[in-house]
Amino acid sequence: MKTIVLIRHAKSSWEQDITDLSRPLSKRGVTDAHLLSTSLDDLNFQPDAIFSSPANRALSTCSIFMENLGFPDELLKIEEQLYDFGGNRVLRFIKNMDDNLNQVMIFGHNHAFTELTNALGDRIIDNLPTSGLVMIQFEIDSWKDLQKGHTKMILKPKDLK
Repeated sequence: MKTIVLIRHAKSSWEQDITDLSRPLSKRGVTDAHLLSTSLDDLNFQPDAIFSSPANRALSTCSIFMENLGFPDELLKIEEQLYDFGGNRVLRFIKNMDDNLNQVMIFGHNHAFTELTNALGDRIIDNLPTSGLVMIQFEIDSWKDLQKGHTKMILKPKDLK
């Protein structure tokens, strides 16, 4: 069995005139990322690897989750392919992951994560909000055999407030 946890970056700030890759999290984004990550303590999910888009807002969200959940820095790999808004590059990345990885967390962007949630899971959503999290399990041994899985969890900040 393989499990993916997709986490959309927390709300970003538009206050500065900087590149899209450099945009930081807003105050609300930081608060929501802490709220979601601390709610996962009881889940007992231990990823074999954590992957993040190189965008500042995705990496910052990832750092908050890793710190709050006590995951070691060695698990993190920054992947250019995850800076994707359509989903095709992320899907290719997932299908090419090492088969020794059974549980992974991926931090990235919308619309890619909404599209992947709907394509790979068995629950349809309209939109994965900022800081939103989706866990999907697959009855496969190899990532290249990725097929429709079972959506185990969809968690949004408003679910916890």
